[in-house]
Amino acid sequence: MNPITRLVLRRALLAVPVLAVVSVAIFALAAASPFDPLAAYLGDRYLTMDPEDQARIAAQHGFDDPWPQRYLHWAGDLLTGDLGTSVALRQPVVDVLAERLPWTMLLVAVALVITMTTALVFGVWSAWRQGGWVDRVVTALSHVIEGIPTFVVALGAIAVFGVALSWLPVAGLTEAGAPVSFGQVSRHLLLPALVLGLSQAPVLLLHVRQSLLTALADDHVAGARARGLGEARVVLRHALPAALLPFTTLLGARAAEIATGAVLVEEVFSWPGAAQAVVRAAVAVDFPLLAALTLLSTIAVLVSSLLADVAYALLDPRVAVDA
Repeated sequence: MNPITRLVLRRALLAVPVLAVVSVAIFALAAASPFDPLAAYLGDRYLTMDPEDQARIAAQHGFDDPWPQRYLHWAGDLLTGDLGTSVALRQPVVDVLAERLPWTMLLVAVALVITMTTALVFGVWSAWRQGGWVDRVVTALSHVIEGIPTFVVALGAIAVFGVALSWLPVAGLTEAGAPVSFGQVSRHLLLPALVLGLSQAPVLLLHVRQSLLTALADDHVAGARARGLGEARVVLRHALPAALLPFTTLLGARAAEIATGAVLVEEVFSWPGAAQAVVRAAVAVDFPLLAALTLLSTIAVLVSSLLADVAYALLDPRVAVDA
């Protein structure tokens, strides 16, 4: 059997117990939450409703059931393809994911392109012109942005580009009352995608810069220079491919950071994605929705890690493929 195929099969088998442990942990942690799911479900009616009616509704929805019982009920339904009903959003979890997941995937995909482009362009430029003004500015900004939380970057972007300059909209998918169109979505997507992408770029940028500096000092690069090859060819054809090998692995490892950042960015910009629903599900102790979103995030991290390892093995045949 092909080594890559064996790797994929092993990771798929290992994913089963990982997802099982994650799902159990979600139910256990949600049960320990200080929030009252009944209060979240009833809203303002919680303060005026009779205790008997509250008890009846809590029993109807299983709010008072022990979490192991709720988990077993949820797991049994999951085996039949039923993800349950979201208490927070009052609709089946499948419908919630169908409505919101595409917008999250769009945001993450555009942000990932921004992250990769920024890291590669400025990382290569900084290493190529080490010590120059571009290198000093880019390196300093990367260290500054790296230490700023994503939601602070988002609020700063809103203050500058949305409020002070009024260049870009700062909330929603479209203008109020406007139909969903390519132009509307693109304009509203630009700012949150830039915030998410640029907030994740510094780590990758600095990594590309350091990897390229290391590659430029290798013997094969010195040999290419000795043969009289142009500097651009030496950097792009001889040094850069070696520097990009660890970049693929790091990019896969950053998937969890991008998913976490998407939750914050969607909440700040009122982007109607699945990540935004995480906050509502957590406050409402919405077990089915929390479990579905967490498992999807876990699957995304596992898949991105696998793809990074496969890409590394394909790019460098000397790498031994293992679990």
